Amino acid sequence: MSEPRFLLLSDVAAELNVSDSQVYHMVRSGELPAIKIGGRGQWRVERTKLEEYIAGKYAETAVWVRDNPLAERETD
Repeated sequence: MSEPRFLLLSDVAAELNVSDSQVYHMVRSGELPAIKIGGRGQWRVERTKLEEYIAGKYAETAVWVRDNPLAERETD
């Protein structure tokens, strides 16, 4: 059985190991693309958008690590 195209915010939270409220904030701020569907306006995140988001975070982190190297400790 294939994975669903769209994920609930709770599914995204479980995938990223963060809280539902953190994912909601990411969606509402525009950090993580999502769509609102149905009469009650339920949020859904497309799996490909989540994968793109994760790849982007890896790239951001790599730049941060490069620009913020660990300080060498002096040894006596």
